[in-house]
Amino acid sequence: MSDLEKTVEKKSRIPHVFVLLITIVICCGILTWILPTGAFDRAPNEAGRMLVVPGSYHKVDSSPVGPFEIVVALYSGITDAAGIVVFIFLAFAGISIMIQTGAFNGLIASLLRILKGNSRVIIIPLFITLLGIAASTIGMFEETLPFIPIFVGFAIAMGYDAIIGMGIVAIGPALGYSGAAINPFTVGVAQGIAELPPLSGAWYRVICHAVFITVASIYMIRYALIIQKNPEKSVVYGDDFKEFTFDPAALAKQPFGVREKLVLLTFIGGIVAVVLGSFLKGWYFEELAAVFILMGVISGFIMGWGPSNIARRASASFGDIATAAMMVGFARAILVVMRQGNIIDTVVYYMSLPLNYLPRWLVVEAMLVFQTLLNFLIPSGSGQASTSMPLMAPLSDILGIHRQIAVLAFQFGDALTNILWPTAFMAVVCGIAKIKVDKWLKWFLPLCGLLFLTQAVMLAIAMMINYS
Repeated sequence: MSDLEKTVEKKSRIPHVFVLLITIVICCGILTWILPTGAFDRAPNEAGRMLVVPGSYHKVDSSPVGPFEIVVALYSGITDAAGIVVFIFLAFAGISIMIQTGAFNGLIASLLRILKGNSRVIIIPLFITLLGIAASTIGMFEETLPFIPIFVGFAIAMGYDAIIGMGIVAIGPALGYSGAAINPFTVGVAQGIAELPPLSGAWYRVICHAVFITVASIYMIRYALIIQKNPEKSVVYGDDFKEFTFDPAALAKQPFGVREKLVLLTFIGGIVAVVLGSFLKGWYFEELAAVFILMGVISGFIMGWGPSNIARRASASFGDIATAAMMVGFARAILVVMRQGNIIDTVVYYMSLPLNYLPRWLVVEAMLVFQTLLNFLIPSGSGQASTSMPLMAPLSDILGIHRQIAVLAFQFGDALTNILWPTAFMAVVCGIAKIKVDKWLKWFLPLCGLLFLTQAVMLAIAMMINYS
């Protein structure tokens, strides 16, 4: 082992991500023996969605989760999250086949010849904006995960590092959810519960989204330019990303002929199908996985590969992505334990109590903190809306705050921590990009804090202009 490798090893002595997730599962199991158990009553609204009934919190029989049940919860978490686990396996297989065609290598080689020096940073705001728009309109988030290997390799080839590549794919959709204009899964559900007109107030959310993109882009561009000048300043300097890295000599000779261009057209066609299918047909994991499979198979045939060759390449990809896919199940086990122990509603109830006693000007900021913390317990946007908005909407009425601002606080709190909390996608994106969790947090926490402060400012402005 080289001196550099020994230094990196010493600096990163944290437990494996599986150990971290299982530790959280165990802690939640212990809490089921300590915290009081309770639940809200729930009733269907006009759309048939089950909503919390405000003021209905009540104690229920204790149901502590024992040591054996905690282990069982790991299996239950995987089955509970089976849809996204299988989607990650299948979608990654399709993308992996496309990467192996060399089409993206050829595209990167072409871009390297066009973009020189500092001008290459244009890719950061460009792709953050594109991914953010997809999230803001049709609610893409999990669907972008298969693109992480492409962007990691792309960023490294541009002279940056894996953090920039993963950051583009992770932060773009997170900001899109934060400033979502018409996202049906978050804003749509929340406005429906708050009895607000659909799409109302979209103009201010678009402004918020643009502000968030600007803040994140400046932070990422500054970091990218620093490590472009001095790679040793990279947070992940010395880590091994050879499976994503392109050989510069080979890249310069990379063919970019008709077949490679047809593969890229297949990729673009697949993305268009994903967008239109999600928006017009309501496609979800089953249909989207089918699109990614077809993208990979068609690309393989374009390159002249036979069925067995394509199958072997897909099979190899399953091993590469297995760890990241299993992280989804282990993260879901945290929620399984808390549900079995009947402590999720208890935590929500006691977290919401202080909001009743705060001054009006401070309540909106407290709502942001509440929703941000709640996203650890309920990482699903629509699930969080169904739990919190029945509480926040009447509270905002009592305090003279427009319900639109309560919806804004909800979507701010729901989005950004999807790549911070282990119960959401933080561990998953790190697993796919082969980035250690501690190094991602070291880089992301300052940006997360900066964006959180920006959200607080945008909420304060919303109060000042009486946003409605």
